[in-house]
Amino acid sequence: MEIWINPACSKCRSALSLLDAEGADYTVRRYLEDVPSEDEIRAVLERLGLEPWDITRTQEAAAKELGLKEWARDEEARDRWIAALAEHPALIQRPIITAEDGTALVARSEEAVQEALARNKS
Repeated sequence: MEIWINPACSKCRSALSLLDAEGADYTVRRYLEDVPSEDEIRAVLERLGLEPWDITRTQEAAAKELGLKEWARDEEARDRWIAALAEHPALIQRPIITAEDGTALVARSEEAVQEALARNKS
């Protein structure tokens, strides 16, 4: 199990605390420093079952500078969104946990972290 975090994010710190409390075996990826490639973002999106705009933090300064709220949200625009996430990793919603069953979750709640833990025990 891997968790993509920003250490400054309270939701990320909460998720790590929950994982630690459960004795989970996981790897931390500080995705602002170890920036995911476009292919890694595509793989995580597939595992999440989401589109890039679904995991984009549209209130971030970079999102406003890029005018993301105005971008199309369709198959033709998908690669443009993924490129933006790779170029501006702060736009990626966090934390993201990849589970051993091949799925992933945006773990912004305690319930989502518990779901990731359950998926790892399967």
